[in-house]
Amino acid sequence: MASDTATAKADLADTADDDRPRRRPRFGGSRLGGFILALNLLSLLILFVGALALNEWRRGLIEARQETLAAQAQLLVQVLGEPQIGVTRGEPTPALDPIEASRWLRDNFIPEGQRARLFDVDGIVVADSYMVTEAIPGEPLPPALPAGSPPVAPDAEDKARDARRLEEAQRALAEEVENALEGHSSATLRTSETGDRVVSVSIPVRHVEQVLGVLTLEAGDVDETLAAQRLALMPFALVALVVSLLSSLLLHLFVARPVMRLSAAADAVRLQRARAISLPDLDHRRDEIGDLARSLETMTETLSDRMDAIERFAADVAHEIKNPLTSIRSALETLPLVRTEAQREKLTALLQQDVRRLDRLITDISNASRLDAELNRDRPRPVDLTVLLREIVEVYEAGMKPDGVHVSFSGSPGEHAVIRGRDGPLGQVFRNLIDNARSFSPPGGQVRVTLSRDEIDPDLPIRVRVEDDGPGIPPDNLETVFERFYTSRPRGTAFGNNSGLGLSIVRQIVEAHGGRVWVENRKGPDGGVAGARFEVALPASPGRRA
Repeated sequence: MASDTATAKADLADTADDDRPRRRPRFGGSRLGGFILALNLLSLLILFVGALALNEWRRGLIEARQETLAAQAQLLVQVLGEPQIGVTRGEPTPALDPIEASRWLRDNFIPEGQRARLFDVDGIVVADSYMVTEAIPGEPLPPALPAGSPPVAPDAEDKARDARRLEEAQRALAEEVENALEGHSSATLRTSETGDRVVSVSIPVRHVEQVLGVLTLEAGDVDETLAAQRLALMPFALVALVVSLLSSLLLHLFVARPVMRLSAAADAVRLQRARAISLPDLDHRRDEIGDLARSLETMTETLSDRMDAIERFAADVAHEIKNPLTSIRSALETLPLVRTEAQREKLTALLQQDVRRLDRLITDISNASRLDAELNRDRPRPVDLTVLLREIVEVYEAGMKPDGVHVSFSGSPGEHAVIRGRDGPLGQVFRNLIDNARSFSPPGGQVRVTLSRDEIDPDLPIRVRVEDDGPGIPPDNLETVFERFYTSRPRGTAFGNNSGLGLSIVRQIVEAHGGRVWVENRKGPDGGVAGARFEVALPASPGRRA
């Protein structure tokens, strides 16, 4: 009901919004969503790549350490296994000499930070580099207790933990030595008696093919290496944290705050009874927030235009209803003063005429007010105009009086004009046009309904013309006839049979279907006006040829 009275500004705004090219969203259908996802994935990727790289580095460091220890141990084993060196003695059964072995396990052969132990065939320690070193091992003593303080006894739980740790370390070492005594070299990462992790290599000491013992060489700098690894991981973690914080800040600035502004603007429209919402700085954004801002702005403008149209419609309705009511009131006030029966009958006829006019006006107003709801409720579907127009014309022909106006239909044979629309409102369009043409046609005249296709206009190819033989329309009123409550009837026409809403409803329905309607005067052979021609242009249904 309100769209036919929308202002030119609203029409231009709607046209601009409809013609505005829509962007094709990326990243799974959302540009902003893709941006958010990329930021979060970037922070996780940085952390993952850093952890993966450092894990490989840790494994490589341990393997390199084991290879270095294995090379050193292999060299020592070759030296210890040579009879000329004097570490092995005994004929015919050779054995390891603890004294000579200890000389080879001194500091000048064993680097700092490493420990070498030599085991005999029974797994008993023959020599230990920690026992023959000239360095003084140990850790700084804790601060001295104040004078007179009682000594602190070791905690029983700590003793149990130390004992358990020592037992596990000795068992792991014994398994490594036992495996080497069977002739297999091994390299492991285990825990020492002090609880530190060590890289250990155990290689059997041979004399020819006989296993005389096992040399275990271990390095205790694993914890320092892992600590350095964790320290190296910190830059990656900090970068990932910064990226996450940055993404959160961007989400707040570019998503949360604009949405809050849109919400506040919508509340202002509701609470302050404003007619429009405007956020120009968001209107130029090329993402979903910009689309939302433009949609809200367009929606409020459309609602404002509809409210203005409703107000104007209500004012027009009040004005149109007031005219017959004023006439009825005047007639009723005059009725007691009438003296003759002829005057009374004339006044009664005038009252009946005004009542019919008021009834017609209220009926058309009710139909017009329900039109918007009907157009929104009824879903468009393919409509064959050829069949629809033929059925409408047949109804008029069936009820035509002998001296009435003849209605005819003509269209291209064998072709069907199919559009996508609503058959009920479209039927009302053509009935209103035919009724309007019949009301202006003289008795015995003819109304011609023609269906054709116009190849010149591919957007609106389907054309329906309704022509009459009436007096035509004044040139100044060719556009005014589509306004609400406009009516201009020749003399002699029954008063009150037309409300002036029929053609207004026609334009509203046609424009709701994406078409347009106009009127022009039809010229006769002598160049004079031979009648009026209403033409409706509609788009064809996609994939169907009219």
